[in-house]
Amino acid sequence: MREKTREVVIGTIGAGYAAYLHGNGYEKVSGVSVRLKTVCDLNLELAEKVKERYGYEQVTADYSEMLQDPEIQVIDIVTPPFTHVDMAIQAMEAGKDVICEKPLTGYFGKKGQENVGNTTPKAEMYRYIIDDMNRLKEVVERTGRKFMYAENFVYATNVQKAAEILRAKKSKILFMKGEESLKGSSSSLAGKWNGTGGGTLIRTGTHPLSGMLWLKQQEAQARGETITVKSVTCDTGKTTACLSEEEHRHIAARPEDVEDFGVITVTFSDGTKSMTIASDTVLGGTKNYIEIYSNDSALMCNITPTDILNTYFLDEDGLEDVTISEMLPAKLGWNKAFVSDEIIRGYMGELQDFMETVAYDRTPTSDFNLAYETVKVMYAAYQSAEEGRRIDF
Repeated sequence: MREKTREVVIGTIGAGYAAYLHGNGYEKVSGVSVRLKTVCDLNLELAEKVKERYGYEQVTADYSEMLQDPEIQVIDIVTPPFTHVDMAIQAMEAGKDVICEKPLTGYFGKKGQENVGNTTPKAEMYRYIIDDMNRLKEVVERTGRKFMYAENFVYATNVQKAAEILRAKKSKILFMKGEESLKGSSSSLAGKWNGTGGGTLIRTGTHPLSGMLWLKQQEAQARGETITVKSVTCDTGKTTACLSEEEHRHIAARPEDVEDFGVITVTFSDGTKSMTIASDTVLGGTKNYIEIYSNDSALMCNITPTDILNTYFLDEDGLEDVTISEMLPAKLGWNKAFVSDEIIRGYMGELQDFMETVAYDRTPTSDFNLAYETVKVMYAAYQSAEEGRRIDF
């Protein structure tokens, strides 16, 4: 029988969109008492909104002040990726466990540098991110603090079930295909390398890539094998460059020095393969899935859209505050509605796992090794695309 409920005290840094995703997850955690103490953001108005929505006790604009609070056990980092490594290091040095949003890090250029993606060799970017991650790796190992990588694809309900099946059957995965595609981003930073650390591959392809790397490790553990990434090849492009303004009107992608399409092929040390597809040019809502083909099974993880609820509307009366789907301009006609999205896409499962990790001194399902491997493969892929060759590890 599990011992009595334990309390975990949270300090969140960042009050943007991801703070709400995590807040929704914290609300549904069971078996662990979650105390949301402090939300920190330079924009105190945004911090106050998060505080009021989820019941944090206080707000602050001073990160170091939050780190000095002896009650806070976990720092939840939901800031932009260029801050992740330094903030995580500071938190762990202060004796805190860390939850970190994805991706772990990236290359964003030098201060004030523009046109980063077209002027900085990808091999240089790769060397930088390895050094950057190794700085954090040393602190993770030295301090012994827990690093929890907030990759929701790992916790998506169908991916978790697929992993259970693969472990039970001890299947050999021969090929996986994963995709996250949509019609682009509403953020003005999405088209600039110095704002996002790349284009659609790092923004959206990170999710299926991490999911497939994690599944391959589930296979390896079940079979008693050691499986690593052997090589990476990649192709990227700006597919929207051929469009006129009129033709471009339905697609939000505005790539400057980044890609709006990319495909990564990973070859594992056992000779098996995975393919990651990411695109900012897909209309009809978000397209998220992982397909798994093994020696004795085929598993299709349709994350979004699903067929749980199909809706048909002739008007949108009364639906202003009702979420039907994502990245769709209207709710008219037929749609595949999101149902329990925070559960299906893994946000609840990820926060449940992280709170149990801290409360009961466990190892998180999604950890630092997965965060490190994902970014390593991603930037090797960018180097492959630029140099037109396979990158071997």
